[in-house]
Amino acid sequence: MLKVGVLGAGHLGKIHLRLLNESEKYELVGFYDPDVINAKRVAEELGYSYFENINALIDAVDVVDIVTPTLSHFDCAKKAMKKGKHIFIEKPITNTLEEAEVLLSLESEYNVKGQVGHVERFNPAFTAVKDKIQNPMFIETHRLAEFNPRGTDVPVVLDLMIHDIDAILSVVNSEVNSVNASGVAVISNSPDIANARIEFESGCVANLTASRISLKNMRKSRFFQKDAYISVDFLDKKVEVVKMKDAPDKPGDFDMILQNAEGLKKQIYFENPDIKTNNAIADELETFADAIRNDSTPVVSLKQGTQALKVALQIIACFEK
Repeated sequence: MLKVGVLGAGHLGKIHLRLLNESEKYELVGFYDPDVINAKRVAEELGYSYFENINALIDAVDVVDIVTPTLSHFDCAKKAMKKGKHIFIEKPITNTLEEAEVLLSLESEYNVKGQVGHVERFNPAFTAVKDKIQNPMFIETHRLAEFNPRGTDVPVVLDLMIHDIDAILSVVNSEVNSVNASGVAVISNSPDIANARIEFESGCVANLTASRISLKNMRKSRFFQKDAYISVDFLDKKVEVVKMKDAPDKPGDFDMILQNAEGLKKQIYFENPDIKTNNAIADELETFADAIRNDSTPVVSLKQGTQALKVALQIIACFEK
């Protein structure tokens, strides 16, 4: 079992502590949180070992799980990696692109592994159809959330939209050509609503919308490609896969047939992929343990986390223009 320690015992940190404590791949050594009052309360109520010194915890483990505010990600990760520890780091990877690139160098220099907590990659609805998304040419995403003060330390792009940026980059096998965006600050000092258009060299276009002041929650993405439409509901864990193929010479009574202006006939049919219930946070932590054991590339590598951050920062730069 890999010895693991958690940095940060806030809302998400407590979830990580519980899942790591239940895991058969990790041995939870303890946690560190600079908020002493909160840390002692968590230790007393939940029974986890509290370390009063961050370096002492890092020294005692093989893996450091960083679940702290974004602004502290870099310092925490750098300390751990320079001591030869593997890191799991919540999204976004860091606050700046320069910081992320330093972590990439440290990963290589100290021969450690890192994974970024882009949890939607493990959403069962997305994993059920990811292999079916091939060369998409138009993508539309909506990620709307009710207001929560916990996320307002960063713009909505880094808080919410980055989930969709990462998912899109994982299925579009092409470099980003251009980014255009607009954002509006309503409650926070940074944009609470944002819309972005990403154009790829392949010709694919992605239109992303994110809001953290919506009246209802929504997390939906739609992928359009040659002869197929794929819809993913990340919130309700549902998918729709609609495909087209050449129509048979003698269609059945219930076959759905479309004919274009040139007379070409296509048959529409539906696929129902099997969606397996899971705990996405548990899965991302468990697969990271597998990557360490097997010396394989993590599902969401530091490089991929850096790429998602780069696009997110390009979007934010558009606001400033």
